[in-house]
Amino acid sequence: MKFIKSLYLNNFFFYVLIGIIGLFICAFIFPNMYNAVWLLVLGLVTFLGLDILLLYLSRIGLEAERITPEKLSNGDLNPITIHLKNHYTFPISVKIIDEIPFQFQIRDFKIKKTIKAATQKEVGYDLRPTERGEYHFGSLNIYVSSPLRLISRRFSFDNNQMVPTYPSYIQLRKYDLIAFSNNLFQYGIKKIRRIGHTMEFEQIKEYVQGDDLRTLNWKATAKRNSLMVNQYQDEKSQSVYMAIDKGRVMQMPFDGLSLLDYAINSSLVLSNVILKKQDKAGLFSFSKKVENRVFAERRGSQMQKILETLYNVKTDFFESDYSRLYVDIKKNINQRSLIILYTNFETMDGLNRQLPYLKGIAKSHLLVVVFFSNTELNSIINKKTTTIQEVYDKVIAEKFMFEKRLIVNELKKYGIHSVLTQPENLTLDAINKYLEIKSRGIL
Repeated sequence: MKFIKSLYLNNFFFYVLIGIIGLFICAFIFPNMYNAVWLLVLGLVTFLGLDILLLYLSRIGLEAERITPEKLSNGDLNPITIHLKNHYTFPISVKIIDEIPFQFQIRDFKIKKTIKAATQKEVGYDLRPTERGEYHFGSLNIYVSSPLRLISRRFSFDNNQMVPTYPSYIQLRKYDLIAFSNNLFQYGIKKIRRIGHTMEFEQIKEYVQGDDLRTLNWKATAKRNSLMVNQYQDEKSQSVYMAIDKGRVMQMPFDGLSLLDYAINSSLVLSNVILKKQDKAGLFSFSKKVENRVFAERRGSQMQKILETLYNVKTDFFESDYSRLYVDIKKNINQRSLIILYTNFETMDGLNRQLPYLKGIAKSHLLVVVFFSNTELNSIINKKTTTIQEVYDKVIAEKFMFEKRLIVNELKKYGIHSVLTQPENLTLDAINKYLEIKSRGIL
């Protein structure tokens, strides 16, 4: 029974069979062909039996293993490797059909390769998850054919393998070195302009081009007969909290991920930078109530605690209660802290409903509101209009984009910092804002 279940007839067998049937039809017109066609049938049966012997005489035949990361990184391409080892004494053709987790909705996965006799080969592909949670792989099915190509023998491996998907730790590694840059170069792309400096003295050093002339140390300059400057370092052990709105406004999708998942990925990377800068990182999420709380600390295990907490952020996208957020912050965060609020406001009316609570938080803490520009509107605004309807749509789109800029100005009036960003630039813009605040020493 096991033999029958693993035996499959290849398309090549059916092509040959169709050809033989065609020749039988021709034999009605040319009777002399009849005996020759039966010889072909005998040859097909002989080669079919030979092909079965070639594939089934070896008990092992093929070994295969699916190699996955310990955990998948949400929103990133994750490499999956299939290791193949051919025990046959002849080259084989393999067709790999991996039962990928249902979340990816990939129904036509297929890889075809050729493996030389008694050799090993690795085959890879990438998966990009768009939601956190458990991903269950099914069987790794491999169909092996000999050079005769009449039949395939199926091998199945790695049944029911589970891999969890965590917030984007690949981004975390990407921006890991960002915290060590004294000049605040961002991944070789962007430089933060230092507007000021903190007053925590570090050392006296020789002047180099780009140093702030206001920090010249005239006494040291006179002694050394060369320009010397005071060097300052950022203050340490300051508390930074990331507040993640997991309400209805964060449900909007962009490139497969919700705004909530972009905020979670950004929070993970930013937490790592905060800890590398010797500050204390904490976070919490809120919707109808405040939960997923991690108090701001600077321990060796803090990143693991933050990662596990972000992995478990679940939401039904209810309407967010900012009054409860304000009360919770007032009750639980006594020391002045930097609070980076990930949320989204589409209109001034939406902001005005929550503005009293944001102003209340900003009285005791340095508040940064991070929200998103609607990238879908850019295509409408930049599109050339040809009809009255398109003109109307363009005007409405420009109105919504203008309201986003009004929100930035309205927050600024009350001393609330803001970051208006596109989802794909969220992580870099959030890091830039944090480093700017550190360099200005306004916390």
